[in-house]
Amino acid sequence: MCLQTSYFPDDHTGEVIAQGLQDSLASWKLREDRLVCMTTDSGSNMIKALRLTEWPNLQCFGHRLHNAIMNGMKDPRIDRAIGVCKKVVSAFSFSWKKRRDMAVVQAELGLPSHNLITESLTRWGSRPLMVERLLEQEKAIAQVLGADKKSRHLVPTWQDIDMLESINKAVSPLKEFTDALSGEAYVSVSYLKPVIHLLNNSLLQPEEGETELTKQIKSNILNYLNNKYNDPVTQELLDMASLMDPRFRTTYIADDEVDGIKKRAVPELMSLPAEKSKSQPGTSVQDLHQEETAEPVTKKKKTLASFFKNKTLTVLSTSQSEQDKIEAELSSYLLSSETDPDTDPLQWWKLHEANFPRLSNLAKKYFSIPATSAPSERVFSTGGNIVTCQRACLKPEAVDRLVFLAKNL
Repeated sequence: MCLQTSYFPDDHTGEVIAQGLQDSLASWKLREDRLVCMTTDSGSNMIKALRLTEWPNLQCFGHRLHNAIMNGMKDPRIDRAIGVCKKVVSAFSFSWKKRRDMAVVQAELGLPSHNLITESLTRWGSRPLMVERLLEQEKAIAQVLGADKKSRHLVPTWQDIDMLESINKAVSPLKEFTDALSGEAYVSVSYLKPVIHLLNNSLLQPEEGETELTKQIKSNILNYLNNKYNDPVTQELLDMASLMDPRFRTTYIADDEVDGIKKRAVPELMSLPAEKSKSQPGTSVQDLHQEETAEPVTKKKKTLASFFKNKTLTVLSTSQSEQDKIEAELSSYLLSSETDPDTDPLQWWKLHEANFPRLSNLAKKYFSIPATSAPSERVFSTGGNIVTCQRACLKPEAVDRLVFLAKNL
């Protein structure tokens, strides 16, 4: 849900952004000390703003992965191959005749009738998509460009193709994760720890027969991601989110860190504000009406077990401290049966809230954190569609209301 958009005419410095964020919380009467986490992009001004506010924060996985891929491809040989790729795409983008000839050749060669993809600096993963599409249409591109003397020099050489294949081999396993972790209708933060573990131990491990360039790109990507997610505060947040997900629990937490996470979970649970009971004391008008219209209930004979019900509950509640109850609940949760990977953790906690009433509050806290800033960026796109050249005179308050309606209706 989008609560607010703000008119921001000042310079986007860290100090100004920090003050704007604090003013936004104050306008909604939200306490800063109750803020669970703020997910942002990797802009230096946002990083500085969060340092000034000292709020718990998580940087968007999509931005991190995009930056890791771009950092992994820092090599003069790659720059040349990407330059060739861009020139080929431009040749088809600015010539309808070449696109027409391309469609004919695709039909003759039995290739998919796909257009080439242009790299966009503001679109995550557009470079790998551009490379993958060019390799898919390599034969058609060579035939169309080779038939024209003016564009024959643009035909990629076998060295260029080898370079692009090495790039594609390294980054193609990553394209699914950006989209998968950019959703806003399901829990994503608890996936971060398993995904990073999967990249380190499987998808980005060097394989037999790979070129040295492919291995180098994989290594550079892993080093970048591990460095960015290696600070203790972020690791603690990801460990706790993973612990609260019934699909993962302690599976992706280092063995020497499991006891520490359990110990941190207990005081955090005790510090959470107690939720009001769903069944409040007192009788509502509806209850009175139901009592009046209900049929008289035949009084049942008291059984022997009824004498011990309240007494048993009283003995259990007084014999255990709150900390003992939390520790017992946590142990029971970790020993419960395994959950299918396709299970929705929100539905799981809804079904098991009665069994783990304290832990369910901690799960709500961490599952409210998105792993990506994509939902906010979708709001920016919505705002761009509203404030067009023809509607540039809209007041900030009107834009705020229109964005709110567009995102929440």
